[in-house]
Amino acid sequence: MNTINIPVLALRGMTAFPGETVSFDVEREISIFALDNAMEGDRRLFLVTQRKIGVSEPEEQDLYEIGTVCHVLQIIKTSETTVRVLVEGEQRARLHRLWQTSPFLQANVELLEDAPYRSTSHTEALLRQTYSIFGAYKELSPQLSDEVVAQVLDQRDPGRLADFIAQNLTLRHQDRQRVLDQLHPVKRLQLVNDILTHEVDVMGLEFEMEQKVRQRVAQVQKDMILREQLKVLQHELGEDGDEELSDYEARITALHLPEELHRKLMKEVDRLAKQPFGSAEGSVIRNYLDVCLELPWGKYTRDRADVAQARRILDRDHFGLEQVKERILEFVAVRQLSPDSKGKILCLVGPPGVGKTSIALSVSKALHRKMARLSLGGVRDEADIRGHRKTYIGAMPGRIIDAISRSGSMNPLLVLDEIDKLGSDMRGDPASALLEVLDSEQNYAFRDHYLEIPVDLSQVLFITTANTTSTIPRPLLDRMEVIELTSYTDEEKLQIAKRYLLPRQMKEHGLKKTQLRLSDDAIRQIISGYTRESGVRLLERQLGKVCRKTAMRLVDGGEKRVNVTPDSLRELLGVVRYQDGVHSTRNQVGVVNGLAWTEVGGEILEVEAGVMEGSGKLELTGNLGTVMQESVRAALTCLRSRCGELGIEKDFYKTRDIHVHFPEGAVPKDGPSAGIAITTAMLSALTGRKVRGDVAMTGEVTLRGRVLPIGGLKEKTMAALRSGIRTVILPKDNVKDLEEIDQTVRAALHFVPVESVDQVFAAALVPSPAVSAVEHMTALPMEPAAPALRV
Repeated sequence: MNTINIPVLALRGMTAFPGETVSFDVEREISIFALDNAMEGDRRLFLVTQRKIGVSEPEEQDLYEIGTVCHVLQIIKTSETTVRVLVEGEQRARLHRLWQTSPFLQANVELLEDAPYRSTSHTEALLRQTYSIFGAYKELSPQLSDEVVAQVLDQRDPGRLADFIAQNLTLRHQDRQRVLDQLHPVKRLQLVNDILTHEVDVMGLEFEMEQKVRQRVAQVQKDMILREQLKVLQHELGEDGDEELSDYEARITALHLPEELHRKLMKEVDRLAKQPFGSAEGSVIRNYLDVCLELPWGKYTRDRADVAQARRILDRDHFGLEQVKERILEFVAVRQLSPDSKGKILCLVGPPGVGKTSIALSVSKALHRKMARLSLGGVRDEADIRGHRKTYIGAMPGRIIDAISRSGSMNPLLVLDEIDKLGSDMRGDPASALLEVLDSEQNYAFRDHYLEIPVDLSQVLFITTANTTSTIPRPLLDRMEVIELTSYTDEEKLQIAKRYLLPRQMKEHGLKKTQLRLSDDAIRQIISGYTRESGVRLLERQLGKVCRKTAMRLVDGGEKRVNVTPDSLRELLGVVRYQDGVHSTRNQVGVVNGLAWTEVGGEILEVEAGVMEGSGKLELTGNLGTVMQESVRAALTCLRSRCGELGIEKDFYKTRDIHVHFPEGAVPKDGPSAGIAITTAMLSALTGRKVRGDVAMTGEVTLRGRVLPIGGLKEKTMAALRSGIRTVILPKDNVKDLEEIDQTVRAALHFVPVESVDQVFAAALVPSPAVSAVEHMTALPMEPAAPALRV
């Protein structure tokens, strides 16, 4: 450790750096004596800065620890009590002990060396950053000499550059001391960068404030003169527009908008003031201001975060739909615990007529939120979502902003109906425009093309409805929480008809409760014989028809009361349209009842297979899609690979023509879930064994005969129950999905889970009474059929 004893000169409000020349005035007696002592010796002084400027007789604790050993170059007497000193810094030093305070300060100090460093690309980048920041500082500080700037640009050593900048710029002595304390050259330069950046920001603000004050004063004076002149001219022309402008300004001020919005609208008011009377641009600005001011800025409804009340409202308006209600109540509970949580995006998916839109209406009542509904079916223009630029003729805001304006609240419930039916064309993709709207992490500053100002949508609760998720783009679907609404059972339809549909139809048709009595059996007959749907829209129309016929009898027939029974329905609704046994229950060869899913619910899909003498052609009819055609070929390969086990001629694919047909050929059909039905129908046609008519099946088949799981099990089982089928064969991997099926359906159907086509054949084919190749097949060691599962 290299230490020396040296006179100390305490500096007030300034700092000396190694390698830099600095001049200062000395007037304190202890400082004069320290200078004299240094001049008598080797002309070296230890210059250290005082912590507080006001201390006249500093002690050790009043001085910073790090200072600079300097060489005195020149002393000039400027008055009787003051001398000017010119020194050059030599080396940093640390104060160990101030062992003398009178008649001058003298201390034991340790000479310090800069920490070693390596010149890297990071060091070069830091130097370039320093030059850039220093250049910005020079722009804001014109009094800085060009000589200083040139020396900064010539300096390549980071430590020396940091010391030079700190010495020659006007900085606080605390900041300079921080630079002096840092012994690592690169870190020292980084510290100088941070200090410079702060100084540039502060000086920029000072400059900006000064410019604003000057501009404001000049603008106020200019505006006052111009407005007075404009008032005189408008008064002479009889076109006083001050009242309109004052009204706009007062409305904008009363809204207490954020600074950006307030500035934007006031700018438009100023533009309107400059427009000549009757100009087209003035009309555009007036329309823009009217639209902006009609938005409910700052108006928020308070959520009714009461789970019990919300449950009562949901139960009052809807029967069933327990999963949907539970999710809504969970949302209400979260709002009760965290009122400031962001809005959510729910997507209700289900067949038509199951109550998706009405659920959204009930949610708005339960939450006590204002509601607006907009239908997106067939929307093909992105501008419908984001609006048009206001420069276009007939421009208007998008549907989202329009819905908020109609709702009268900034946190409404917006129902986006039929989101799965969005289109796209050369005018853009509206589904892509919804990506920002339906993302609570982005929509806090949604900018409509017409408004051009940010609108906070994060407090809006979005509920979308769709019949299927297959047509919704994946990025858009990922932003929503999907809640599935399944088909109603006949018992649920009965309760809905009694509680909601019939009273509403009677009220619409002017009927009193005593004038029409519809028995439960009659309603069940309407459900089973006159409707075949997943929802209840057609059921409500049939009930409306009953009410119209009743009104006719009361008015024209003189009856006072109409009792409707199953036997009298034919007179009111005509011939029964649907029969429970619409699909034949006879055991037939080559005919299998399959189960299909559609956007409107489940359906029974018959599969017919016929075998004729031929050359091995495979004919497919019924408007089949690519996937279903591939399922037929996979089923054929599966049968060919198992000819010996199934008792089929090994060359049947050469000597027989096979025709697979799906009735209702005008309806497009696709999907792999009819695989086991196709395989069973082809095997039945090839072997002559009949297929049980009371069995329906669904499942995908592989080339090796495995049965894979499928989707839409709820709708498919509902279709089987409606069609009078009591046994359903399904993939074993779908057994877990039976938990989500309604209890009524599960109790009424007999489920047979299968893993391979052998189990399907054993459960669906009728045993042949005669000894045949098929009976021989059953005698072979073969995987046993899975036991029937009654859930």
